[in-house]
Amino acid sequence: MNSTAPGRLPRIDLAPRLLHRDGLILVIDKPAGIPVHAGPGGGDNLERHFDSLRFGLRTLPALAHRLDRDTSGCLVLGRHRKALARLGRLFSEGRVGKTYWAVVHGKPPTAEGTIDLPLRKVTKKTGWRMIGDPREGQPARTDYRLMGSSDGLSWLELLPRTGRTHQIRVHCAAMGCPVLGDGIYGTDRDRPLHLHARRVVLPLQPSKPPVDVTAPVPPHMHDALAACGYHDQQA
Repeated sequence: MNSTAPGRLPRIDLAPRLLHRDGLILVIDKPAGIPVHAGPGGGDNLERHFDSLRFGLRTLPALAHRLDRDTSGCLVLGRHRKALARLGRLFSEGRVGKTYWAVVHGKPPTAEGTIDLPLRKVTKKTGWRMIGDPREGQPARTDYRLMGSSDGLSWLELLPRTGRTHQIRVHCAAMGCPVLGDGIYGTDRDRPLHLHARRVVLPLQPSKPPVDVTAPVPPHMHDALAACGYHDQQA
């Protein structure tokens, strides 16, 4: 973060967080704790800082998808209109491979499996949240694999097969394993959310191998992952 004049939000230089760059796309390592775009309440957001990611182009890059404010990791940006159109098709057709890591409370019932629970958004005066609703919800499916566990915590690898809002958080909670730091679908309000978009695989060119990008483990998740068996040397 760079210094700024009093009363103005500081600028965030995203260039050092660049994980991949080509003529079509950028993939950055999104920091936890900042929304990707402006919300109704105002405040800082990631799009405000895209100027450092032009790399010679006149147009700013734009979001190809979304990550929650408190989720870290791989965020894909399109560098121009044609790239965004191509990315939009890949995401809408479910052809983008997305892998998340989470540290959760408890332990799933099996070492691997699928959570198949349709989701529906509910809005009240106090705010909104997603709920499981097999009758009226939109289809939502997440594959999971237990990577390690210790002292009441588990490290999960999660592959969302659909892209519903808060899908992984709701599905983990429905399994009895809320994500560590989740104050909405769990009871944790005193620590950051332990959910990380670890990897993204994008088949951009039919004649070329897919773009395959991995984001490093964020500092706030390192200790909990290490307690569950993660080592820095792991892929």
